[in-house]
Amino acid sequence: MDEGVSCPVPPEQRPLEEFLQLTESWFFSWPAGDVPHLKRSLLFSWLLMLPVCTLVASGSWTLKADPPRLVVAGAVAALVLPLLLLMRQWLGWTYVMKRLLSENVEYEESGWYDGQIWEKPQSWRNRDLLVARHEVRPILGRLSRAMAMAAGLILGGASLCQAL
Repeated sequence: MDEGVSCPVPPEQRPLEEFLQLTESWFFSWPAGDVPHLKRSLLFSWLLMLPVCTLVASGSWTLKADPPRLVVAGAVAALVLPLLLLMRQWLGWTYVMKRLLSENVEYEESGWYDGQIWEKPQSWRNRDLLVARHEVRPILGRLSRAMAMAAGLILGGASLCQAL
């Protein structure tokens, strides 16, 4: 932060600090790191849900009589958790991106819904714009590709389940 700028925004509500908090968070750092880390985390969440979803799907009389469809139905249903996790990450990173790109910072001094607005100085805007473009935008790109892949797998699996 610039030492010559007096900022009334509490440090934890500043957009750059919110960005740093997300990058240090266990959950939100999945897409911030390398792509294999994101894939591993999503695969683990899918594998965690696979037995539960297969067990639930086995309650269907028609699926119980058809084991290949049962496994495919359980695998497709288990993809819902990774998709929901990706959407939550997308919402968090999009929020930070909007805060970084904004010319103003909305903040609360006491937490009693006394919202204030502070206009960022030009040096802060430039710095936040660089972080948004070069740090957050690639993260959002990874998340959008992962969400598209998960949605495609769900649609492909559902059509496969129908074809079986």
